[in-house]
Amino acid sequence: MFLSATDSGAIRTAANEIERRFERVDVLVNSAGTTRAVPHGDLEAMDDETFDRILITSVRGPFAVIRAFLPLLRRSGDAVVVNMSSFAALRGQGSSVPYAASKAAVDTMGESLARALAPTIRVVGIVPAGVDTDFIPGRTQEGFLRDIAQSPLKTICQPDEVAMAVLAAVTHLRLTTGSTILVDGGSHL
Repeated sequence: MFLSATDSGAIRTAANEIERRFERVDVLVNSAGTTRAVPHGDLEAMDDETFDRILITSVRGPFAVIRAFLPLLRRSGDAVVVNMSSFAALRGQGSSVPYAASKAAVDTMGESLARALAPTIRVVGIVPAGVDTDFIPGRTQEGFLRDIAQSPLKTICQPDEVAMAVLAAVTHLRLTTGSTILVDGGSHL
């Protein structure tokens, strides 16, 4: 089920519907994010409305989803929340300053919630580097390949590799909570 991360009322309605149909939630994946490519040094080009939209979508949205689904997650007894982050959070780079800041906030929120919701709910962050999608309008293939060439594994991250990291966090990393898992081809090195 896909929800608008900016509509807390719709999120609560969805949680009520899931409760009616399934009574519990075992896995919750927050993959909200939006951006607008703005050079980091051009502060005037980032208007307040866009800045707020990025933060609300990427930070408040996942929090609102977790809050609304918390009773259903607790009923599982062994639930996992996966928050999608970004390599931009680690380096303070990427498409824009608010995007990098929003994903760093998601990572810190995940640490806080991992402590608060344990032991019956684990919270794991997945942190991919550039993924081969059209998420960032105007990103050129040349720039993408240049970034990849600088990574130790010299490979482009595909969406399926991110999905496999989510699956591993849920099924195999049973003692992992409050951590972020890099899916970056070694770019952090």
